[in-house]
Amino acid sequence: MTELFEPVGDHDHRIALAATGALADLNRAGLLEAGDLHVATRVADLAGGTDDDALLALALAVRAVRHGSVAVDLATVPELAPDLAPGAGWPEPDAWLAAVARSSLVEQGALRVEHGLVYLDRYARLEHQVCADLVTRSRQEPPPVDEAALAAALARVGGRLNGQQREAAERSVRQWTTVLTGGPGTGKTTTVARILAVLADQAAAQDAAAGGGRPGAPGRRLSVALSAPTGKAAARLQEAVDAELATLPAEDRDRLAVESMTLHRLLGWRADNATRFRHDRTNRLTHDVVVVDESSMVELTLMARLLEAVRPQARLLLVGDPRQLTSVGAGAVLSDLVAGHEGDPATPVVSLTENYRSTEDIKTLAEALRTGTADEVLAALRTPSEEVEYVETDDPASVLRADTLASALAVRRAAEQGDAAGAVRALDEHRLLCAHREGPYGVRVWNRHVEQWLGEALGQDLRQEWYVGRPLLVTTNDHALEVYNGETGAVVLGADGRVRAWISGSRGLQDFAPGRLDAVETMHAMTIHKSQGSQARRVTVLLPEEASRLLSRELFYTAVTRAQEHVRVVGSEAAVRAAVETRAQRATGLRQRLQAARAGGSDSGSGNGSGT
Repeated sequence: MTELFEPVGDHDHRIALAATGALADLNRAGLLEAGDLHVATRVADLAGGTDDDALLALALAVRAVRHGSVAVDLATVPELAPDLAPGAGWPEPDAWLAAVARSSLVEQGALRVEHGLVYLDRYARLEHQVCADLVTRSRQEPPPVDEAALAAALARVGGRLNGQQREAAERSVRQWTTVLTGGPGTGKTTTVARILAVLADQAAAQDAAAGGGRPGAPGRRLSVALSAPTGKAAARLQEAVDAELATLPAEDRDRLAVESMTLHRLLGWRADNATRFRHDRTNRLTHDVVVVDESSMVELTLMARLLEAVRPQARLLLVGDPRQLTSVGAGAVLSDLVAGHEGDPATPVVSLTENYRSTEDIKTLAEALRTGTADEVLAALRTPSEEVEYVETDDPASVLRADTLASALAVRRAAEQGDAAGAVRALDEHRLLCAHREGPYGVRVWNRHVEQWLGEALGQDLRQEWYVGRPLLVTTNDHALEVYNGETGAVVLGADGRVRAWISGSRGLQDFAPGRLDAVETMHAMTIHKSQGSQARRVTVLLPEEASRLLSRELFYTAVTRAQEHVRVVGSEAAVRAAVETRAQRATGLRQRLQAARAGGSDSGSGNGSGT
């Protein structure tokens, strides 16, 4: 699979008209964009010039970050565009890497060559920092443990925990950093809630023994931050943890002070800097425990900022599914953490595998997507089931119309009655997920289809922007309004006859005048990437054609696991096979750095890196 763009004429903004040589060839062929070339040539000029091979590596390193990798593996570059052969062909990888290592770009600090990868300096520094902070946290004196109190707490609140969940709770008491992984239905939220109760009990016991004076002592509660990369995920985590804590004895609940927020709000957004926050090494977070759900969505930069903001003596619990899609930004931190600690007897990683959901057929499909072959996935799709449905058709509209229209009408009815909560709940009854934003299988096209069907059903023209019942998806963070990327809502008719935009997020339901929201889009359909951190009772997954460069096993798995009770997959057998046989590869070195640090060596080795 390639990641090329197709120029739409000589005036396509991605074409660098002044480029020459190999860079121009790769730009015209759709591998490098104009921005990649402009950054590379400017950096090379500042570094005092460089040879063509090093300049090409620099442009590819810029491109790599744009596509989610932290660095570029020169050995895999020919696979990006196997039909391209600028000049005499691609340089021989080892000689190319050696040439880059000798170049002025490395000498001047613009590039780094580490673990067989070529990095932009900033991303190498970020990987070094994340590795160093994790290693420092693992090597500091472990937390004191009141063994009698731990045994009593596990007996009291651990009755519903299986062996893996109980192990996670115990490890969270004995170490400062814990990574809790597992697929949907494995009880991650149940485990988190009971971990918090056990930690609060430990804090109370420790403070009682010390005579009080620390957080957790009588009259004070353990401060817990529940966070996630998106507002929707943070809100869902809060609801699930609250529901689970409600089943515990009052004494355990009363020891906890829990608040939920996005990671950006937790770290303290700054208007003057997009990559720095108010909380850092000089101004640490005050929380005793920081929980980060949907950690697979956390990019390298944000993870670095989180680690530098958490106090060394605060517990950090990273929760997620490493088999889901990785972050939109550069990096694959969660999967790197899991792989980097594989085989370590003192690993901070605990994996939950036992599934508690009654949706056995969805679980079977998800498991096939995790580890199975294309034939096994197709078998799971084609097995008669009330939970899993597979439709092969050349006319997806005939399949999608009934459910999408019913969902739109349900939101509309609640919105017309002024029932904002009901309208938002209706959004989670059915969700149409697409891989693409554009094209015949993209979100834009299917949003228009559903609006057309809704207008026909209502006998109304819905071409106005803020029609009653319009489902909304927030697409960027608005810190001033405290509305965050990934939050959803609906346009609701108010008692005064005016429409209001209601958004559901980490701060509950909030209403706004429509004119105040400029970073929202219609959500009759949404991309699979945007669906991370959310769930719906019933999900329809529309697969694109098999040639789509976005198809991957991780994308398919993420889409299927959004469904709570029923999933329908619409697409050809060829598309299913293309998705299952393609893994999302990201070039990173964090796994190797963690492994080297565990072995007691340096994390900046020069061995061959591999995609993650």
